[in-house]
Amino acid sequence: MSLRLSTVILPYRRWHEGGRATWQRAEELGFHTAYTYDHLSWRVPFRDGPWFGAVPTLTAAAGVTERMRLGTLVTSPNFRHPVTLAKELISLDDISGGRITLGIGAGGTGFDAGALAPSGREPWTPRERADRFAEFVPLLDRLLTEDTVTYDGTFYAAGGAQNIPGCVQRPRLPFAVAATGPRGLKLAARHGQAWVTTGDPKLYATGTPEQSVDALRAQMDKLGKACADAGRDATELDKILLTGFTPDRARPLESVAAFVDFAGRHRELGFTELVVHWPIPGTDFAADQGVFEAIATEAVGQLG
Repeated sequence: MSLRLSTVILPYRRWHEGGRATWQRAEELGFHTAYTYDHLSWRVPFRDGPWFGAVPTLTAAAGVTERMRLGTLVTSPNFRHPVTLAKELISLDDISGGRITLGIGAGGTGFDAGALAPSGREPWTPRERADRFAEFVPLLDRLLTEDTVTYDGTFYAAGGAQNIPGCVQRPRLPFAVAATGPRGLKLAARHGQAWVTTGDPKLYATGTPEQSVDALRAQMDKLGKACADAGRDATELDKILLTGFTPDRARPLESVAAFVDFAGRHRELGFTELVVHWPIPGTDFAADQGVFEAIATEAVGQLG
């Protein structure tokens, strides 16, 4: 089974002070896709520093790259509405020449979860986030595939929303659905062209790499069941692992050999794409830039 290597570039650098050059370098290194996080702000140490919008960043990246796919990892209902998001995505897909993947998830607490909330409102519970996500994804699917959509739901509405001419990619740009619970996996099985996971967060601090592999195998099994229930072959979905959040942490980026070992173990589980964070000194994503670039150009070829 072939394995693709992608990267995620955090949007914290001004475009003309390193941002543009990073996206161009990612394409030069041969990454399959370069993603960015879609947040209004993020965790420490980025919380009180520069942080730019995902859609404008990807639009700029589309203008300075030619072959590499681009995407979000991930967009959520925390501050997005399906109607406005669809219009932006159709425009972005057009500008990029059909190179956009939408990574999409239910969202979490903290960061931008309450940015649009009235003062004093409690954050959505996990159930409330799941409820919104379950309505968000099918509506967004319709908005990206139908010329005109009218919809009146519990959380979202669309009143004759028009999205002509639609996506360059047909029937629409691909969804990479981030999910580990039953409701999210059901959405991935029904609407996704790919599935995304970061592993089991409960294992990050005290788990072992072996326990993480077991947990990922269990997630794969659940995805397979969700696909079977939806009447779909699970092999139709790409399986994406966003690295850096398993007990291995940054160790796979310490050398080409370490990454090849890590990648081989996860390819055996069925993953088709691994995503590594572009190095950021002084953070959890710190890594030697030279080693990182060697991994980008050499590691996949060593998997056989």
